[in-house]
Formats: sequence, C-alpha cells, structure tokens
Amino acid sequence: MDRDNQTRITEFLLLGLSGKPEHEEILWGLFLWMYLVIISGNFLIILAISCDNHLHTPMYFFLANLSCVDICFSSVTIPKMLVNHMLGSESISYVECMIQIYFFITFSNMDGFLLSVMAYDRYVAICSPLHYTMIMRPKLCVLLVAISWVITNLHALLHTLLMVQLTFCFNNAVHHFFCDPYPILKLSCSDTFVNELVVFTVGGLIFLTPFTCIIVSYGYIFSKVLKLPSAQGIKKALSTCGSHLTVVSLFYGAILGVYMRPSSSYSPQDTVATVMFTVVTPLVNPFIYSLRNRDMKGALWKLIARL
Repeated sequence: MDRDNQTRITEFLLLGLSGKPEHEEILWGLFLWMYLVIISGNFLIILAISCDNHLHTPMYFFLANLSCVDICFSSVTIPKMLVNHMLGSESISYVECMIQIYFFITFSNMDGFLLSVMAYDRYVAICSPLHYTMIMRPKLCVLLVAISWVITNLHALLHTLLMVQLTFCFNNAVHHFFCDPYPILKLSCSDTFVNELVVFTVGGLIFLTPFTCIIVSYGYIFSKVLKLPSAQGIKKALSTCGSHLTVVSLFYGAILGVYMRPSSSYSPQDTVATVMFTVVTPLVNPFIYSLRNRDMKGALWKLIARL
C-alpha cells in the first residue's frame, strides 16, 4: 500500500472478551472482583513475609517478588478495561497501547524468570541442603532478581521499539480487553516479518531459558527424591515443590498455547488462554502458596491477628 494513501490511527478500540454488551456487564463485575482479590491477596503475602522474621529466607524473598510482579502485571491490563466500561468507552490511545505492550511483556517475562529462580532455589534446597545457606546468599538472591529485571526490560523495549515502527491504517478494532502484542501485529498494514522473526528468536530464547531451567531443576529434584529411602521423606520433599509446580503448569501451559506460533494464527478464542496467565495465575498464586504452605499460613494468621 502506498504510504501517501495511508492514514495512521491515533487510537485502538478494545472490543473486550465477548464483544456482546450483555456479557461485558457480567465480565466487568467478575474482573473487578478478581482484581480486588489479586491486589489484596498478593499484598497480604508481601506483608506476611515482611513482618515474619522466620520467612526472611531466599524462597520467601522470591515469593514476595513474585507477588509484587503479579500485582503490577494485573494492574497493566485490568484497570483500563474497568475504567473504559464505566465511561462507556472502548478506546485506548496509540501511546497508551504501546506503554501497555511494554509493561505486559516486562511483567509476563519477569513472572517466568522468577519461577525459574524459585525452581533453582528448590533444587539447591533438596539436592544440596548442607550447602544451601552458602550457595543461596542474600547477595546472590538480589543479583538474580536484578538481572531478571534488566533482561525483561531490555526484551520489552526491543519489542516495543519494533512495534512503533509499524504502520496501522484503518482497522483499529482489537478483539481483546487489552493491547496484546499478537492481535496488534495482525492489525498492521505494514510488513511484520522482522517482528515475527524477533518473537521466535529473541522471544523464544527469553521464554525457553527460564522454562529449561525449571525443567532441568525439577529433573534433578525428582531423581534425588526417588533415591530417598522412606516414603515420608519423598512426601516431604515433594510438598515443598507442589505449589511451585502448580503455578508453573498454569503459567507456561497458557503461554505455550498462545504465543509459540505465528501471530496470523491468533484467534479471538485465544483470549481465554491469555486470561489464564494474565488474570487467573496472579489470582490463584496467593491461595496456592498459602494453603499448601504451613509457614505461610501461620504468618498470615499472625498478620490478620495484628490487624
């Protein structure tokens, strides 16, 4: 298409999950409830860990960071949807959309990196318990989180800069409740080959690195656990990993189903899988980590008693 005949759009229209007004009312109430639970649940996790000296360990340091990221992750997408519905609007400006894409990529990748760091922490705790405190020093824990933040922000910046190079012409309707990169790519009237290439190379590397770390860590963990002499020892070892494995399955299962294929194959039905890791995972994390963890439950009850 001739660039002179193109009209660059200044906003996108977020059509929501169903596209039907009668369903959007119900979804708005549901998303409001889920957002409030995400904020309060994850904030309680952070407070409980901060106030209980017994939880000042690497595992809970990473969990507190995960809860913080989950609050930020859900805050990137849900509030805009709630506000738009209250104002009777579907629009999001071009600049807001690009900002949303940047932070969506940052926090989704940060979730993956933190899950991999937590898997490594469990590997050291189970496979090298005598050297745990020497290996998982506070400086190393902070360094692992800091490096994760740097990598995820640089990765998000790369994708966002490539996205702003694209031209968007007449079609600005996004079949989603936020600016998901894949539906936005489909709307571009310019060549998206470079964007697609970066998604599958750099994006694939950023996705596979923490995922591989998780698989390898749990491979070593299970091989170690199977060598334990008693069934009680096996149960105790696996109980420390059960919560983490549940979250990993939810998070990576949804991402594999949506993003590890060309954007051209993206369909409105994929929004359900996107909701799984953008909303449902941050929602269930506090319950999974608290209900399956005796120390966490004790810290939460102490915190609630103080309040």
